[in-house]
Amino acid sequence: MRFIQKRLRLPAVAEGFHLITDLLLAELPELETLRVGTVNFCLQHTSASLFITENADPTVRRDFQEYFRRLAPDNAPYFQHTLEGPDDMTAHLKAAMLGCTVTVPIANGQLALGTWQGLCLGEHRRHGGRRWVVATLMGE
Repeated sequence: MRFIQKRLRLPAVAEGFHLITDLLLAELPELETLRVGTVNFCLQHTSASLFITENADPTVRRDFQEYFRRLAPDNAPYFQHTLEGPDDMTAHLKAAMLGCTVTVPIANGQLALGTWQGLCLGEHRRHGGRRWVVATLMGE
């Protein structure tokens, strides 16, 4: 069994939901050397999320954005945690609901995702900046 761990830097993106499968794979050439295993991705932030979603139709990601804007609106008068701005607490809520870790099987040097699945970064801050992901590959 081999273990490989890398800390990957993502570029800053606008608030919204972004497919990042290809960005992550570009930083993990070691994946191709594994016949079978798993990879765990951990986003090291509390105001952004990482999850698997539909990868073909961009309206899915736009609908996610609209839904979460309505679910946790910025500037709600009942939020006390607004130290970093009106999107501070709402970003934490969205990240907590969607999560920050994803584990994906590895099969023959590739992520064993379904046909219409991709890894998605939910950027919940207006100006979130660059994000870090720790990828841990385990396999043979």
